[in-house]
Formats: sequence, structure tokens, C-alpha cells
Amino acid sequence: MQIIETLLQEVSSVAKEARPVEVAIGAHWTLVTLSHRDTLHGGLSSTLGSGDEHHHGKGYPVRDSGRLLQRSAAQLAALAHSESLLESSIGLATINALLSVRPQPGIELNAAEIIAERGAGKRVAIVGHFPFIERIRTLAETLWVLELRPHDGDEPAERAPELLPQADVVALTGTALNGTFDSLLAYCRRDAAIVILGGTTPLSTAFFELGISAVSGTRIVDVAAARDTILQGATYRQIAGKLPLTLFPPA
Repeated sequence: MQIIETLLQEVSSVAKEARPVEVAIGAHWTLVTLSHRDTLHGGLSSTLGSGDEHHHGKGYPVRDSGRLLQRSAAQLAALAHSESLLESSIGLATINALLSVRPQPGIELNAAEIIAERGAGKRVAIVGHFPFIERIRTLAETLWVLELRPHDGDEPAERAPELLPQADVVALTGTALNGTFDSLLAYCRRDAAIVILGGTTPLSTAFFELGISAVSGTRIVDVAAARDTILQGATYRQIAGKLPLTLFPPA
């Protein structure tokens, strides 16, 4: 996972000064809170991996559960490499918290607007089933939606090597950073417009070096409000204290 290494390097200096305060794992979202120079910073990630198989003696979804705050911020961030989806969720949330310490300037713009504008009349592939799918379907010449658990009209994720090279516009869910992002990106044409989106997406300019056209993620602006809603089972739209932002490459 080359991009994970790049992101870990980007946050390494901040991680040396940050102290983990809380790891909050909700039903749908994970929030990691860090303290940096007496200011709290929060980072989001989708909560991935049900852990059901681990209830029967096959290991633990979070190996140091109950002791995570004994780890450094860098050690928590490094969990993004874990083969456990739940641990990698913690790692990505930590990376996002560290990125918020020195935030990149972004624009309050929904990724759906970017995909609608760039995908009108074109072949569009979206990895992940998002709420705006039906809107894009009415605008695009062709729309492929790739999903691990396909809804009606979706394509199975294993068709990515066949379909992504055909797409003029590609939208990649940030949850792909938990393992498949590098391979998915390799399937995309160099001339395709590529958007990475979702609450898990790190707001980092490092993606632009990979040919990404827009980075749409979420910054936590009220850690306490976000925590309360996440621990009460909030879906993305219900999370309080968040600010959706999009980064574009410099002109």
C-alpha cells in the first residue's frame, strides 16, 4: 500500500508531538482523538470489519483493545497497514486526525457535484454505492457501480480490472485505502478524471502526485459533538461537528 506509506511519512513529524486521547469505535464510524499542543484534533474512518469470525476463537479484531492509548500516535497511525479491517480503520482515523493539525485549505464542495459535472455524457465508474448514484445515472452516458456487496444494478467488485480502464471519470471510495486503493488506481487510464471521496478520505495533497483530480474528505471541527453522535450509532449524515471539504490540485 504505497499511498499509506506516503501518508504516514507526511504526518510523521506531527505524530511525534501528538498524544492519543481516545479511540471511539461506533457501529458505522470510528473517531480517533489526539491532543497536540493542548488542542484536540479528531479524525474519521468508516468502521470496517464486523469481527464476527473473531467471536469463535480465531483471534481479535483489535489486538490491544483496552490498551490502545498506551501506544504513540505514530503506532496508532501505522495500524492503517493492519490486515484486520477494524485495526486499519483506527489507523486511517489517526492519520486523518494528524492531518487536521496542519490542515490543507479546502473548498466546501460535495463530491457528487464534481462527479456530476465531469461525468455528464461520459462513461463513469464509481467504486462504492453512494446516495447520489441515481442522480449520476441520469447524467452519464454509462455508469458502472462496483461493490463488494452489490445492490440492484451494481457490478461485482471483481469486474474492476475490466471496467475501470473504460471509464472517463472514476470515483474511488476512501475505504479502498484499507487495502485495494493502489490496485484500483492502476486500472484507471492516465487521462481519466479521478475523484477519491468519503469520510475516510485523508485530506492530503499527496494524492495529486498520483494523478487524482479531486480529494473529497471530512474535517472534524467539533470533536465532542462528533464523538457523541458516532458512539450513538450515527451514519455519516448524522455525524455532528463535521465539515466536508474538497481539495483540488494547484492551478
